[in-house]
Amino acid sequence: MTRSVYVTGIDRGDGRQVIELGVMELLTRQVDRVGVFRPLVHDGPDRLFDLLRSRYRLSQAPATVYGLDYHEASTIQAEQGTDELVSRLVDRFHTVAREYEVVLVLGTDFAGTQLPDELAINARLANEFGASVIPVVGGKGQTAESVRAETRNAYRAYEALGCDVITMVANRVAPEHRDEIAERLEARLPVPCAVLPDEPALSAPTVAQINHALGGTVLLGDEAGLARDALDFVFGGAMLPNFLNALTPGCLVVTPGDRADLVVGSLAAHSAGTPPIAGVLLTLDERPGEAILKLADRLAPGTPVIAVAGGSFPTAAELFALEGKLNAATPRKAETALGLFERYVDTADLLGRLAVARSSRVTPMMFEHELLETARANKRRVVLPEGTEDRVLRAADVLLRRGVCDITLLGDIDAVRKKAADLGIDLTAADIIDPQTSGLRQRFAEVYSQLRAHKGVTVELAYDVVADVSYFGTLMVQEGLADGMVSGAVHSTAATIRPAFEIIKTKPDARIVSSVFFMCLADKVLVYGDCAVNPDPNAEQLADIAVQAAATAAQFGVDPRIAMLSYSTGTSGSGADVDKVRQATEIVRAARPDLLIEGPIQYDAAVEPSVAATKMPESEVAGQASVLIFPDLNTGNNTYKAVQRSAGAVAVGPVLQGLRKPVNDLSRGALVQDIVNTVAITAIQAQGQEATA
Repeated sequence: MTRSVYVTGIDRGDGRQVIELGVMELLTRQVDRVGVFRPLVHDGPDRLFDLLRSRYRLSQAPATVYGLDYHEASTIQAEQGTDELVSRLVDRFHTVAREYEVVLVLGTDFAGTQLPDELAINARLANEFGASVIPVVGGKGQTAESVRAETRNAYRAYEALGCDVITMVANRVAPEHRDEIAERLEARLPVPCAVLPDEPALSAPTVAQINHALGGTVLLGDEAGLARDALDFVFGGAMLPNFLNALTPGCLVVTPGDRADLVVGSLAAHSAGTPPIAGVLLTLDERPGEAILKLADRLAPGTPVIAVAGGSFPTAAELFALEGKLNAATPRKAETALGLFERYVDTADLLGRLAVARSSRVTPMMFEHELLETARANKRRVVLPEGTEDRVLRAADVLLRRGVCDITLLGDIDAVRKKAADLGIDLTAADIIDPQTSGLRQRFAEVYSQLRAHKGVTVELAYDVVADVSYFGTLMVQEGLADGMVSGAVHSTAATIRPAFEIIKTKPDARIVSSVFFMCLADKVLVYGDCAVNPDPNAEQLADIAVQAAATAAQFGVDPRIAMLSYSTGTSGSGADVDKVRQATEIVRAARPDLLIEGPIQYDAAVEPSVAATKMPESEVAGQASVLIFPDLNTGNNTYKAVQRSAGAVAVGPVLQGLRKPVNDLSRGALVQDIVNTVAITAIQAQGQEATA
């Protein structure tokens, strides 16, 4: 029977979308096919479903998501009764349930629905669907006692109506009351209760949402600038010196369009990072001249400047009525929401209460979810030397919002902050260090000169070397000031790993440093090695790569079955290349009899059971290999790229193995999600090394 979970409430304004998004995140970690059902829907776009569909790559047809619109439901209930209404909705629910392993049900929104006793309808639908229930109570603007009382009453109401309430949520409570509310409710409720504080960034509208609501015209600004959250509004009227003192981080400056001094001054402040603003909104349909606009564009490229027709007072009234919404166009809000959910909800307990069996298939999304969850469970610090690179900053933003790890960025501090401000990224939670001016530079120079004394490196020479961000970051890892490093978005592989070879060096049990890629296929994850570091390993080195790759696979939840690849299977071929693979296989068997390994073996016999049944019917590896070791870099690199492009696989890596401490390289074409995944892997490697130590 399909499991389902019903997220509902007791009134509007509870911010329930955060909980619905968080539950979807949990479900997609466990199963491949999650359906969505919204029993009743308003006319117009469904922002939350659009977000779920884009973020979780849902293939569900939108027409199957909805039961009835509210007008139709009200008519049916009035003319034919509640039983008929429920019957129709149950039929439509089961149409979805037949197609999916789990269904997330989005309860009614209590907003102008004209349905009597809406809470009871939600409760009955949950019971008829056989769904577990998560009621959400909104606490914005309420006292601590009021939140506690409403939460207890909501539990009693749903429980009295026969619902399987698995957890309660009090959302958007005053941050200063959160701990007190959580403690009191824990003692008064028979089920867990998550208490989430109000997060201003979630309710703050983006500049794009403001422009749309006010019917404005974008004079300057790019997509990243329009995606910034307007955390505050500062209205211009004072002289420039006093006005600048009133600016706050993330504010939207609202000023008449003829105040060019305030426009230029606020953008100059943004450019200097004192403070970074969300943008400028010009009222009265007044627009600065072309020369001012050109100057503004040079001062703060990408920062939005928008013109609206209304005056300051009516514009202010509209602005204060706006509230940000989660949707597909606000991915950073989604990251903030998930970070909030994962911090304040006991996700492991909730998954247990949902009793959703994990799929036997491991999809790319499930693998990526698992990386973030594992890294978050024991936070490490990762240093990112490329602190002014857009993709790196966007990845850091995601990692910090989700609470995956602590981040240190390297680079000129003003340049890093300016770039972050231009991208609308808040780096408050990150450490930023300039290797050129850091007090650590002298210490690192002395350490490096000692490590490279045999090469004639003096402290004076080392002082220049360690100012390089790659060397500085590597020394941070070596000295325990960071747990791992990720670089390579703009630096070459050599520039990233050479400092690691010189400073961190290989593990005592590793002959060489090598690499693997996690190849996330549609239904499983394979480990490919070595596809990035060693051009033509000999038999001993190939054996070492295989042993290291098996350990890496096991650390990330892949049961290692090693295939030593060649153009020949078993004893069918001969020659130097095949003999190298055969010798490497025997070395592994002698050194690690506990590992399942087969070689030489062709790729098709390694991964396809029908081919394996013909070529190696007695093998425990053939047809089900999970770790595939290529005989040389030429074969490995070309194969991983062919599979990535032709089969639509997600390639996570390269992940370096064999170093004493984790340092990982990025492809210079890495996407933001690739960087996020690699940083999470690095943090997990650091966890493993700490556990081993």
